[in-house]
Order: sequence, then C-alpha cells, then structure tokens
Amino acid sequence: MEDLIIREMTIEDYDQVFALWQITSKRALSDADKRENIERYLIHNRGMSLVGIVDGKIIATVLAGHDGRRGFIHHMAVSPDYRRQGIGRSLAREADSRIKAQGIAKTHIFCYRNNRLGQPFWKALGFTKRDDMDIFSYDL
Repeated sequence: MEDLIIREMTIEDYDQVFALWQITSKRALSDADKRENIERYLIHNRGMSLVGIVDGKIIATVLAGHDGRRGFIHHMAVSPDYRRQGIGRSLAREADSRIKAQGIAKTHIFCYRNNRLGQPFWKALGFTKRDDMDIFSYDL
C-alpha cells in the first residue's frame, strides 16, 4: 500500500487505537488495556509497538515487546476496510525486526483458538502453533 505510514505507537494514539480494538479485538480486551497500562507497556518496550496510518487515520496497530529473553506480539489489528493489502504483514515484520534488534531470538503471539482470521495469518508468517503447553493466568 503506497500511502501507508508505519511508525512507533505513542500514548497519544491510544484513543484511536482503542477504538480500532473495539472493532477488531473486543473479546481480547481487559483491564490490562486501560490507558495507564498501555502507557506503562509503551514505556517499558519503547520503540517496539507500531501503528499503521493512512490519510492521517490509524488503520492498524500491533503491541510488541519483550521480557529480555522472549518477544511478544499482542493486539495485532487491521481495520476491516484495509485487510488483505499486506498491512498486517508489514506491521508484523517490522515488529519482528524490532524485537530481533534487541537480541531476542523467539517471539510468541497469543491467538484465540476461535480466531479464524488470526490463525492462518500467523501460520502464513511462519509462526508454529504449539500443542505442548497450556497458558495459565492468575489475577493478582
């Protein structure tokens, strides 16, 4: 896409990004996605999370970061009007590149089992579905 601008996500982008998540990722949203928590994430993982912009409007986003040994991608979202144009692939590749530049050799993505768009997308990018573990969560 010629007029796509990919840049670092900032907290000033939060309202547009959250509105996009409401359309694309609502079932995955939680208190962890409140403005103050996303701001903390962006500070902790400075320069890693991205937005895709067309005509001044955020039409795609990805949260990316690492814990010092493994990379993580969260909330990859592309507006339905802009899908199948390579935007998600561009964001994912750029996020991966930024994670690798930090010396991280492996990245994880959490994708819901019933995410019919996400599952084939991540597989096409070379991610392998793991069946050898389950995720356990604990609310503090």
